[in-house]
Amino acid sequence: MSAAAHDLVTLRDWLRYAVSRFGEAGLAFGHGTTNAYDEAAYLLLHTLHLPLDRLDPFLDARLTQAERTQLAQVLERRIDRRVPAAYLTQEAWLREFRFYVDERVIIPRSFIAELLPDGLAPYVGDPDEVASALDLGTGSGCLAILLAQHYPAVDVDASDVSTDALTVAQRNVADYGLADRINLIRSDLFSNLSGKSYDLIISNPPYVTNVAMGALPPEYRHEPRLALAGGEDGLDAVRTIIEQAPRFLNPAGTLVVEVGHNRGAVELAFPKLPFVWLETAMSSDGVFLIKREALVAGR
Repeated sequence: MSAAAHDLVTLRDWLRYAVSRFGEAGLAFGHGTTNAYDEAAYLLLHTLHLPLDRLDPFLDARLTQAERTQLAQVLERRIDRRVPAAYLTQEAWLREFRFYVDERVIIPRSFIAELLPDGLAPYVGDPDEVASALDLGTGSGCLAILLAQHYPAVDVDASDVSTDALTVAQRNVADYGLADRINLIRSDLFSNLSGKSYDLIISNPPYVTNVAMGALPPEYRHEPRLALAGGEDGLDAVRTIIEQAPRFLNPAGTLVVEVGHNRGAVELAFPKLPFVWLETAMSSDGVFLIKREALVAGR
């Protein structure tokens, strides 16, 4: 434990210290929190096994030597090694849903989560009538689990090219008791899904451009490159999805794909397709939706 840490007695002391050190180190956020204060509070509360939504009652609590040592070790990994908080705690949250994560999977943070189910209802209809869905590139399994939670009648295929990711997804599916409704499949995009068709396909594929990959903060370099790198214009996987999706969609089926900041590149690559861009709290052009009939007609 550092010499400074010996002077930190209360949780309030540690919170102030962590926020100061995070700022001094120039840490990058975006894996569940957006600023130094929220991330410091989360890490301290989680490490001390305290409720994540109850900071104030504990601020003046004096910490034991063992607790102080533990906090110092966690902060050291966050600051010196730039490990994202989600990997330190091995958990990530999408709204009220908690998921196990480690460095075999990208940390969940998809805009699509916010759209399920209400944001898609005008296009896919009553959630009770969605019978089959695919989460293409499932990673930790988070979006597949949200599909199963929000669409009561749906059977979900969740595919990923990474066997490591599917191992993590299997753990999360089991944690939510959904093994009978979510089928995990190893597949490089659609390559191993022959003969299948779906009412709804969602995907949060790799879409970071080569230039952006080179400029990523160290925190993001802990994530699997395979889950981030989208090629020169960020559309390597997106092109394949758009071109092949009609073969895997039912006649009235819907495709939903997250593309980050690549709306311009998508529209340039597919000028004839009438994409619907879905608005979320953090983005108005990061997710597109398109019906199968429009995909076929726009070829």
